[in-house]
Amino acid sequence: MKKHIPENERMKRAYASLLEEADGKDEKSVDKILAAIWTFEQATGHKPFKSFTRDHAIKFKKVLDKTKNQRTGKPLTHATIDSTLRLVQEFFKWLAGQPGYKSKITYSDVRYFNNKLKNKRIAHTAKPRRIPSMSQAEHAFQAMPTNTVFERRDKAIFATLMLIGPRASAVRSLRIKHVNLRENHIYQYGGEVDTKNGKTINSWFPPLNPMYRDELERWYRYLVDELLFGPDDALFPKAARTIDPEGGFKYDTLSRDPFAQSGPICATIKTAFENVQMHPFTPHAFRTMLVMHYDEISPNRRTFKALSMNIGHSSEKTTMSAYMPVSEDAQRELVLGMNLK
Repeated sequence: MKKHIPENERMKRAYASLLEEADGKDEKSVDKILAAIWTFEQATGHKPFKSFTRDHAIKFKKVLDKTKNQRTGKPLTHATIDSTLRLVQEFFKWLAGQPGYKSKITYSDVRYFNNKLKNKRIAHTAKPRRIPSMSQAEHAFQAMPTNTVFERRDKAIFATLMLIGPRASAVRSLRIKHVNLRENHIYQYGGEVDTKNGKTINSWFPPLNPMYRDELERWYRYLVDELLFGPDDALFPKAARTIDPEGGFKYDTLSRDPFAQSGPICATIKTAFENVQMHPFTPHAFRTMLVMHYDEISPNRRTFKALSMNIGHSSEKTTMSAYMPVSEDAQRELVLGMNLK
């Protein structure tokens, strides 16, 4: 049973307001921070924040080390533990400067939330990421069925990911008006499309296999010409809930509204790969796949920069550091294959 301490709740609300209104953090980020603080409260027996001592921080670290992921049953990852400790530490740093807490919480005690340096290094070490090849993506795409309106929608989602590499949240929130087929362009306006940090992204279709553009156009024309969708209707709408004459509800037609969350977009892509006995890649893996492909086909750095901007990066340095992994095997081949003469 949850146990709430009114004074703790008041300070958490004040901190959440600071994060949202002063620091500009979005609701998801704030929820993650509050969840970390709640984990600390649970681990330390729901004590008032004013009673905090270094022993509480030490106990919290021990509890996290023994905690298992509720979904997988496995121990928490180093990255999860490090992130949780950091978020709770930031909260107590703020708390130590608040009236009524300055004499109760010392900054030296808050330092005890620090993770072990070894564990911190492990947490921040980039892990090998599995990404599909362009040919694997093409195979999965071609195998996707189009027997129902929902299958046609899902195949158009896959095509859009191949064309411009958007995030799943952006795909979910695209509207008809954001697509300009005449210009081969999708306008991810940050005020309407759920892009990262509300960034506006102009994306044009690079010269990939034309089947991706063709699939998106077929879907777009179906919505606009046959279903008479308007500019503000969803490009990839969820199913509409209608009343079944035999009782209950049914979901066999399209709504005009987008999905509320990105989960269905991710599930669509994973299923497409699983259906051809491949690893269940996520939409985000498309971004890395496309960047690796762009690196191979770009004739010069200006072209690569333009393609980098196409997926939403202002600098190609961001693209290279985040989406161009080099495995140890590739490192060995590249280094040993260098001709320095």
